[in-house]
Amino acid sequence: MAYSAYAEAPVAGLMEDERASFIRRTYMHLAGAIAGFTLLEIHLLKSELATEMLSFISGNRYGWLMVLGAFVLVGWMARGLASRARSTAMQYAGLALYTVAEAVIFVPILYLAVHYSERSVLNNALLLTGAMFAGLTFIAFTTRKDFSFLGGILAVGGFVALGLIAGGVVFGFDLGLAFSVGMVALASGSILYDTSKIIHHYSSDQHVAAALELFASVALLFWYVLRILMRFSRR
Repeated sequence: MAYSAYAEAPVAGLMEDERASFIRRTYMHLAGAIAGFTLLEIHLLKSELATEMLSFISGNRYGWLMVLGAFVLVGWMARGLASRARSTAMQYAGLALYTVAEAVIFVPILYLAVHYSERSVLNNALLLTGAMFAGLTFIAFTTRKDFSFLGGILAVGGFVALGLIAGGVVFGFDLGLAFSVGMVALASGSILYDTSKIIHHYSSDQHVAAALELFASVALLFWYVLRILMRFSRR
């Protein structure tokens, strides 16, 4: 995470009530992003976007790679706005942009989960993701361990994952269950890392950026939990 030159004091150096206020604001913004994502998804799944995206991906060998590339680019821009913009409005614009991008990229997998998997799959994925997020958050807050050492591991893991996804698209091989399990582990590590940052390293004016990073990690976890459950369930 890049910090702005004008950033305020790190959270770890604040008074107890100020730290509590920062944490509360961060999780309120996370809840807002999740709520916005949910509302957008309900609307998008009722539109023609789902079938259009599925047709584009299935009809173009590099369709998914193009969609993923666009998401990575938009995500990079959104993260920059949320973490470095001087204007509060621009920080919120970054969070909103990322939320919209997540909602769009989730459309195909959620459409498949709703229409081609057992009815319980989506609910089970939501419950399992929520339980894992709660457990990881509990570990981070109760141990207060600094998980910043995970940063390098997660960065390398992320680049390797993108390389494998690109390779799978280009060479036409299935990444399989093991890859999804590995991505669940990567997302879980990201949640620990992001939560540790919230406790120790973010500056007091970065609650929007903190919420965005945590939302990204939760979305990644949900994606691969859903993929795993979908592999074992077909209508």
